[in-house]
Amino acid sequence: MAEQQNYRAPRGVADILPDDQSVWNAVKKTAINTARQFGYQQIDTPVFENTGLFRRGVGGETDIVQKEMYSFDDLGGESLTLRPEGTAPVCRSYIEHGMHNLPQPVRLYYIAPMFRYDRPQAGRYRQHHQFGCEAIGDPSPTIDAEIIEIGLHYITALGLSDVTVRINSIGDPETRTSYADDLRNHYAKFADDLPKVDRDRLERAPLRLLDSKEPATQKLSADAPKSLDYLSDEAQNHWENLLVLLDGLKTAYPNFSYRTDHTLVRGLDYYNRTVFEFEPSTEGSQTSLFGGGRYDPLIGILGGNETPGVGFGSGIERIILETQRQESLDVAEPPRNAVMVHVGDNATIRAAQLAAELRNHGISVLMAPAGKSMRAQMRYANRANANYAIIIGDREIEQGVAAVKPLQFEGDQKTLALDSATIANFIAPSE
Repeated sequence: MAEQQNYRAPRGVADILPDDQSVWNAVKKTAINTARQFGYQQIDTPVFENTGLFRRGVGGETDIVQKEMYSFDDLGGESLTLRPEGTAPVCRSYIEHGMHNLPQPVRLYYIAPMFRYDRPQAGRYRQHHQFGCEAIGDPSPTIDAEIIEIGLHYITALGLSDVTVRINSIGDPETRTSYADDLRNHYAKFADDLPKVDRDRLERAPLRLLDSKEPATQKLSADAPKSLDYLSDEAQNHWENLLVLLDGLKTAYPNFSYRTDHTLVRGLDYYNRTVFEFEPSTEGSQTSLFGGGRYDPLIGILGGNETPGVGFGSGIERIILETQRQESLDVAEPPRNAVMVHVGDNATIRAAQLAAELRNHGISVLMAPAGKSMRAQMRYANRANANYAIIIGDREIEQGVAAVKPLQFEGDQKTLALDSATIANFIAPSE
């Protein structure tokens, strides 16, 4: 006899259980309402893409491509990758479907699972979910400010407080070369003090040392060259205008604050100019709730016409952890309208028929388990968080009535005609 297997979810992934769905639905609903309020339209891209999309768009030297992607060859020999991030697929879709012919910028949002072979930790899973917004086709700092404002509106609607924005400009690719050279020279003087992971990054991706989590590297970053000192005139003008726009948001969002952080970079090669992250100010919180920035080179890298873009991605798991920590959401499930309690074969048949009729009247109805005693079914009804128990037995059928008993509040049991419209109007009176 084969040995029985006790299967469990793979490491780094999690089931979203029924008790968790209310908070997930509340966060996703808030994300959707926020995006739509700003005129963003939903887009869904495939769960897997051609591996080359991410190698070319995200960057072959990034940690994502080198260590974190779930890639595989399909039966036709094509290399495919489970989506590790949302921006490159959206830009691929923008190019493929000729969205440059639409009024610009094209405003898009998505809520989708992402996949990265990362070290699992609180709020970070190998399959996680992101709410993201992308605005493609506008080079102005106004759209950068809009993207940041969407984030502000989102966290405000979720009731989150004590969240600050870190912001920086990493300039354009043309000026970043000299900046990266000076960064490399700065850290090279202390190469022996760098942890191995950062020594490996020193040559291939020196900007990544700025956001290293290694304490030894962080100390060296305090005196590192600053990207703001390397901006072109155009990038400097973009940066200064963005700060003016962000200051203007303080009227609508009195608790909004931001700070310039020269160590802030993004881990993907396609970013330029504006980069930002939202993070809680409170100790013990997740280090970052979401982040993003401008990616003007990306569509050109992917084979489209040079087209500016800016956006962000927000991990829903991390947002949920923060709403739970701050207790900012009231997501108690509302009681369902009724549970059908039925005793006897004929009563069960009539109860099922009545339940179907009540649902057509917009009433939420649950059938108690058949074959159980009246007492057991009433216990079930009380545990089901229902407002009423609708009780039908053989006697009620003979008399053409149903007993309707309140469960969530004080009140007498009522005897009503065994008629779906009458019972529905009693349980949920129409306005």
